[in-house]
Amino acid sequence: MTADGFALAATTNDLTREPKARDTADIIEFRMDSAEDPIEQLANYDGDLPILATNRSRWFGGHAADRGRLDQLMAAAEFDVVEMVDVELETARGMQWVLEEFREQDVELVISFHEFDETPDQETLDAIIEECARYGDIAKVATYAADREDCLRILTAIDTATQNGIRAAGIAMGELGSHTRVIGPLYGSALGYAPLESDKSEYAPGQLPLHRLDSLIEMIEESGTDSRIFDQLDEEYPSRQEVTQTE
Repeated sequence: MTADGFALAATTNDLTREPKARDTADIIEFRMDSAEDPIEQLANYDGDLPILATNRSRWFGGHAADRGRLDQLMAAAEFDVVEMVDVELETARGMQWVLEEFREQDVELVISFHEFDETPDQETLDAIIEECARYGDIAKVATYAADREDCLRILTAIDTATQNGIRAAGIAMGELGSHTRVIGPLYGSALGYAPLESDKSEYAPGQLPLHRLDSLIEMIEESGTDSRIFDQLDEEYPSRQEVTQTE
């Protein structure tokens, strides 16, 4: 754990890589949808970190076919090492009975919402988080940031949710939103996501590799908001700087 109530998840589709994340991450986000033999991997897992199981469908940016996707996720929840499962808001709306079955496995539910083309207005974003929270334990929103106002809305939504007692995680996807992954914990974000270096760019746009994100979050904790963080992100993503200069 880093900031109060914040957990950093190392994203991978290969559980044998867990030792590379052990000194930095709090939990492994296991991307079952792109993993080879995911249930077998879970059966053979002997790592130290608990697991957040995600089996994202193609409709929501993943690779899993709809047929059997939830059954596979349910099978994952039966393993003691799996402490959380990710369920999309759209799935939760239409299949609430599935949520009850997950709860019987004593796992926490991360209810997630993804918008890959834009960031909704503030009122809509706040309402989405509240709806996610009604279905699960943690509300996760990830939207695409076209400008700095989009990033601000995500951070504001997370701060508002936190003040209202909701455990929420928020990410502005895309290079322009990369800094929200770093400063999100200051606004109350409950979860952060980062791939191992070998997995970089395989998942969400604008992600920072695990150890880099961890070091930037530590910099924030030690010195407060620091312009050096934005300098480093501009070096990592040159197009980020081009966008901010044209606003």
